Amino acid sequence: MIYGKRTIDRWGCVAGAAVLCAAMVARASATDRHSVIRHVQQRVVKIFGAGGLGSLAPYASGFLVSPEGHVVTVWSHVLDAETVTVVLDNGRRFSASVLGAEPPLDLAVLKLDLGDYPPDLSHFDLESEAGTASVGTRIFAFSNMFQVATGDEPVSVQRGVVAAFARFPFRRGAYVTTYDGPVYVVDAVTNNSGAEGGVITTLDGRLIGMIGKQRRHADTSAWVNYALPISTLKQPIREIITGTFRPSTPQERAERTPKNYRPRDFGLVLVPDVVFRTPAFIDAVIPGSPAQKAGLRADDPTVFDNDQLTQSIRDVEESIGRLQPGERLRIVVRRGDELIAVEMTAPAKPAAP
Repeated sequence: MIYGKRTIDRWGCVAGAAVLCAAMVARASATDRHSVIRHVQQRVVKIFGAGGLGSLAPYASGFLVSPEGHVVTVWSHVLDAETVTVVLDNGRRFSASVLGAEPPLDLAVLKLDLGDYPPDLSHFDLESEAGTASVGTRIFAFSNMFQVATGDEPVSVQRGVVAAFARFPFRRGAYVTTYDGPVYVVDAVTNNSGAEGGVITTLDGRLIGMIGKQRRHADTSAWVNYALPISTLKQPIREIITGTFRPSTPQERAERTPKNYRPRDFGLVLVPDVVFRTPAFIDAVIPGSPAQKAGLRADDPTVFDNDQLTQSIRDVEESIGRLQPGERLRIVVRRGDELIAVEMTAPAKPAAP
């Protein structure tokens, strides 16, 4: 019995030690997470500017990338104001001006007017604190969504997972997301009003992406929660800050647009593209083509393509250029007072030029 009691005591002690150890690890992990959250929150700022009409919120998020007050955010209507105000984590408010922007990347860099404020701000070091993530990586998302903070209140924090790393066709709107590169798709509701310009980080605080604007998937109409990879933005950010950045020209942006297919691959001949926003009229339909079989005719003006409002021939060409084999092309044309919708499938192999 004594031996048995000693055995019980021994294993009871081990079990107790295990529970105590687990509790200590949990507390340490919680402490580490809290430290990471505070570390990142001190680097995320609140931005207030233009907006307030309709569904356009007059606020956004951003993050500091230098001790001198350089702030990275999304290029949006919020910056279209005479005065843009940036509020730090500690509640200090500063006027800011747009130092540079690259709209095709949805990127803008602001410079705070610090005045006599000491230029030693907490910030992300893009060389040592930025990186990439793989699918399945657990992340934190930080932003001032829904204007949860206006002064020294901390910005919001969410937990999620990188669900995919892929290109997504976004629905166009009044303020177009022209970025067509890869994004981190996040399993968390991150892209809310005011969240654009916030950041996603790994659980240890490594910066991996900037939260983008609110957008719907062009095929499913589902809202997409995504972030632009910091690896894509890092070089232009550095060039804007150093004054060596040269904005891309419309021709260069056109050259970056995928050209997997052309209108002719579907049997469409559009009118000549002679001005910046040439209306997307069908000039001719190739006999025996998918377009003819779908019922399209010459002189039909294209109103929507793949559920996106068509403003010019270039819109149609870019939308068709992004298609992959087997994907559907949906076109809505106006014929008299009637809207006619047709659907065609991208061929397995695009036609030769």
